[in-house]
Amino acid sequence: MAKDACLFCRIAAGELPATVVYADDEVMAFRDIAARAPIHVLVIPRRHIVSVMDMSDEDEPLLGHMFSVIREVARQDGIAEAGFRVVSNAGPDGGQTVDHLHFHVFGGRFMTWPPG
Repeated sequence: MAKDACLFCRIAAGELPATVVYADDEVMAFRDIAARAPIHVLVIPRRHIVSVMDMSDEDEPLLGHMFSVIREVARQDGIAEAGFRVVSNAGPDGGQTVDHLHFHVFGGRFMTWPPG
């Protein structure tokens, strides 16, 4: 998929609307429009990376920063104390539906196991 056709790249560029809860030069977090939990936030890199399998060793600082943002989102949304789930799907069998690396942050209810 071309970067200019990527849904999340277009959101990161401000071309499509989103309810943004965090943004900086490298990372953006916004509410999922098809929420699967009372709190459902997506954390994405602004740079187009298809999945975790497309990251390089040079992306390690970005990944660490994304997890710092996940912690901040959990605190802001009041789910840090009770707990939450972080998920990243990779590839078709992993359930990835948007070919842009993203982490789902789910919270606000008890999470069952196994996830699916």
